[in-house]
Amino acid sequence: MEERKIILRELMKQSPADIAEILVDLSQNQATDLIHRLFLRNAAAEPLGEMDPDDSAELVVQLDRKEASEILSRMDPDDAADLLFELSDDIQQELLSRLSRSDAKVLSDLLAYPPDSAGGLMSPEVVPLSLTMTVQDAIHHLRSRVKDAETVYYAYAVDDENRLLGVLSLRDMALADPSRSLRDLVIRDAISVPVDADAEDVAHIFDKYNYFALPVVNSENKLLGVITFDDVIDVIREEATEDIYGLAGVPSEEGVDTTWAQSLKLRLPWLYVRLLTALAAAAVVGLFEVAIAKVAALAVLMGIIAGQGGSAGMQTVTIITRGMALGELDRSLGWRLLGKETLLGVANGVLIGATVGVITYLWKGQILMGIAVFLAMALNMIIAGACGVAIPLFVRKLGKDPALVSGIFLTTVTDMLGFGLMFAIAIWLLPEI
Repeated sequence: MEERKIILRELMKQSPADIAEILVDLSQNQATDLIHRLFLRNAAAEPLGEMDPDDSAELVVQLDRKEASEILSRMDPDDAADLLFELSDDIQQELLSRLSRSDAKVLSDLLAYPPDSAGGLMSPEVVPLSLTMTVQDAIHHLRSRVKDAETVYYAYAVDDENRLLGVLSLRDMALADPSRSLRDLVIRDAISVPVDADAEDVAHIFDKYNYFALPVVNSENKLLGVITFDDVIDVIREEATEDIYGLAGVPSEEGVDTTWAQSLKLRLPWLYVRLLTALAAAAVVGLFEVAIAKVAALAVLMGIIAGQGGSAGMQTVTIITRGMALGELDRSLGWRLLGKETLLGVANGVLIGATVGVITYLWKGQILMGIAVFLAMALNMIIAGACGVAIPLFVRKLGKDPALVSGIFLTTVTDMLGFGLMFAIAIWLLPEI
């Protein structure tokens, strides 16, 4: 028993983020027991706030409801709302009913916003200031309300109806004459975020302007809360993960700790989709069985042509998908990129096609076969470059995630065209076929 107390005492010297890592690595029973012990020392809220909401929710449901609700009341509201969002409606309502009326209202209001919106990211813990205050009054007010504030990077000025008037730099306030009015220091053209803004768009604003925090307002410009950079880092990480997984056809819900049965359920549908596209490409090959029987070398060369087209197209898809994720791609740039990638496809196709054509000629001693391979390779790489731009743009227009499906469609196009072009040109040029 004494040894466990020593271990717990040493553990509490760790940062909440380190404790959260330890909780994730423990079994569910061990993690639940540790959270209970941390709760008894008023130290459970911050580690749970550092965990992924789905992981923290799994632990909270194992706790006594009274204990769980007390932990929620000590968490930052935005983290508590993220955790509650992962729970069933019944458990949500039960936990909210055990909170104070003010805490329950704050969390219920946050749960009303989609988790991938500015409202879902924000914390309502913001201390507004009136421009009638002096610097000394404002600093005294902030000090008295420091426990109610999510961030103290900036202060926000509002009118009597809580409409946002501007932003105040705490550095400017600290260096200003204490008797100076806040009207002289306020930045009135400061950027704010609509409460219904997409979380990814919010992340782009943080990335572009290097802010530590941004105020969130409603349609009437009333101050609702604040988003801090740590919340945005989570969004950027999640978006990057989705894009990486999408390019490989892996569902974003899967992780290294997913069981084999869950992984099977998540991956199998996409493998079936890929199987259908592979069968479509195989059907194209089946149309040219006679040609393959007469010139066996075509069976070897068609894979090279399709593979090179797929590789070139995926390079383009990766660049386009990244540009979309970072908000760098507008409509006019899309057309310019289409022209650029088509031209690049011509250059790559001519160079790679000429190389493979010469190798084919040296291998088989047939100039016409070398020309056929050159033409098929060049055309497939030109089309692959154009499709690498067109497919993600089209998929985004349909409201789908380009990273998730572009690779599958592109591979289908390059396979079918690589096989079809190779055989069609060979039939046209080679007399023995």
